[in-house]
Amino acid sequence: MKKIAFFDAKPYDKIYFEKHKEFYSMDIKYIEYKLNSDTAYLAKGCDGVCAFVNDDIDEDTIHALKNLNINIVALRCAGFNNVDLKAAKDNVRIVRVPRYSPYAIAEHTMALLLTLVRKIHRSYNRTRDYNFSLYRLIGFDLKGKTIGIVGTGQIGKVFINICKGFGMNIIAYDPYPDKSLDVTYADFDTICKECDIISLHCPLTKENFHLIDKRNLPKMKDGVIILNTSRGALIDGEDLLNALRERKVGGAGLDVYEEETDFFYEDYSYKIINDQVLSGLISMPNVIITSHQAFLTHEALESIALTTLSNLKDFFDGKELINEVK
Repeated sequence: MKKIAFFDAKPYDKIYFEKHKEFYSMDIKYIEYKLNSDTAYLAKGCDGVCAFVNDDIDEDTIHALKNLNINIVALRCAGFNNVDLKAAKDNVRIVRVPRYSPYAIAEHTMALLLTLVRKIHRSYNRTRDYNFSLYRLIGFDLKGKTIGIVGTGQIGKVFINICKGFGMNIIAYDPYPDKSLDVTYADFDTICKECDIISLHCPLTKENFHLIDKRNLPKMKDGVIILNTSRGALIDGEDLLNALRERKVGGAGLDVYEEETDFFYEDYSYKIINDQVLSGLISMPNVIITSHQAFLTHEALESIALTTLSNLKDFFDGKELINEVK
């Protein structure tokens, strides 16, 4: 039985990994701390490591793991922008969960959009105080609106189908268009100029870092709605905050934030947050921020656990790693 150091462990993780670990012959050591160069030593005596999106798997962390004779890091997520792949090469093998439930992410994105445009969050807070006034709660129909979908991978495709069900006009942008997809593709400038709503469904790369910032925000329609359930660094948070203050952006639904590592997945309700951009965004009545929870469904968590454990078992059994990041 192989022993796995499971970093940044949360109660909901344990439910699904405990359910399946014996079948895959894994003994799991749950560690509440995030994986980084300072905490890597906690994996001493383990055969492998399981990490998450906000763990810092940089060169120092990789070398620390290598010194512990750990040669496998299993990411229980799809993204791997937190991994120094150059340092990992020839030192530690990296596997991931390339897909778990695109429906979970896409449906959460639509939940953010509907909540924003129909002001459900404002109404909910009012009626809790027995205020049943409809003042300033006017929304707009989604039917007939033009939405720009950036990224047409599995999640983007599911979201496209959801948007079609609402009768929306869809324009897509992807550097690698799917020619089999029944959707109109355009460049990102066109997305900015023509869309009432822009939704991000792409991985973070060097090329799209701060895709939405002070360069592209002025190109957008006045009152544009921006959605991001992908990676926080796709948006320059300070530029978005300024655009909201200037009424250029009409609303934002964010499940991710560029500096989320210091805050998300933890309870800071009793502390003062020393992040002026995050505090500013949260204070906006037309901004909804959820704590990177779009993946959080029973179906997705089950799939994440099964794929992660399968990736680890394949490594220890000397099999081909079909989900390896190279």
